[in-house]
Amino acid sequence: MSEHHTRAELFRSLHTPGSPLVLVNAWDAASARVVAAAGVRAVATTSAGVAWSLGAPDGDLLGRDAAVDLVRRITAAAALPVTADIESGYGETPAEVGVTTRAVLDAGAVGVNIEDAQRTDGPPLRDVPDQCARIGAARGAADAAGLPLFVNARIDTFLSGAGGVDETLARATAYLAAGADGIFVPGVVDPVTIRALVQAVPAPLNVLAGPGAPAVGELARLGVARVSLVDRASRVRGRPPGGGRGPRHGHVRRAGRRPRLRHAQRPHALNGRARSGSEPAPPVMHGAREDSGPAASVEVAGPGSPAPSAVAHARVTAAGRCPAAPRPGGTPPAPRPGGTPPAARWRRGPPGGGDPRSAWS
Repeated sequence: MSEHHTRAELFRSLHTPGSPLVLVNAWDAASARVVAAAGVRAVATTSAGVAWSLGAPDGDLLGRDAAVDLVRRITAAAALPVTADIESGYGETPAEVGVTTRAVLDAGAVGVNIEDAQRTDGPPLRDVPDQCARIGAARGAADAAGLPLFVNARIDTFLSGAGGVDETLARATAYLAAGADGIFVPGVVDPVTIRALVQAVPAPLNVLAGPGAPAVGELARLGVARVSLVDRASRVRGRPPGGGRGPRHGHVRRAGRRPRLRHAQRPHALNGRARSGSEPAPPVMHGAREDSGPAASVEVAGPGSPAPSAVAHARVTAAGRCPAAPRPGGTPPAPRPGGTPPAARWRRGPPGGGDPRSAWS
């Protein structure tokens, strides 16, 4: 048995009601390594994050080749089972969905998400027979490859407002009969509804854990078998940038309004030591901003600043600007034209008192 086949079997076995597989999304090789290093059991890709990282809008607008190449890099970077979000299959016809599925398998993935949303001027969801044909094509491609691919059928009834429990269950029954292994219902947050879906769907149920949804522990008690985490940087709402009727994708919510410091790193905690000269003033963050790319935590320490309290900790984005580092010898950066020297702002806080963290703004 190949390593690929072994990972596919392992991934399938991780879907246990009451002890859910918790998936953190990755959008490139670097984020996949970070996720894997955190001790997770598997890695998932995020279609939105993948598209944004490659300069494309979310919503079935990324080309198949670019998506598959990204999956290949992620599977090479993380020595774990990888499941790929292939949106609607990157193809107009079921046959093209089969081609995509085989390409993703060849790239090393052991699972796929296939959604029934359609981003056109018509209804928000595909017709059930059409979606069943697409799921069947994915299953056929996996069977032909001899791999137990986990096909996770995503149902966007709640996310798009196109139906409730009854419509969701009708679609789940049809999709499972077509070859799906699990059912993903994003947008459902009511515990009673989640419990009803768990009891009625004869397959592992996948839900999102995020704003308004129960915590992972509560989802486990409800019988959920798979939980996809939503992080602050990738929460989305609204319509796709290019228009269409996608399920609330497109506009990234800001991850935060200003960098946060640990208590020992805040300006008021450094006042005495910075004035006494017992340790150099920490570097100052200039122009940190939130953007629509994946977020990352960056720690910056200047030369001669060994103490942990001298490290400026901030959430910035891949498109954001890095903090200005101290010059050699610990000299702080030059003041802005007509402004107060940055180190002085660190020592005294904002004019007139108030929250010292506002000195960052």
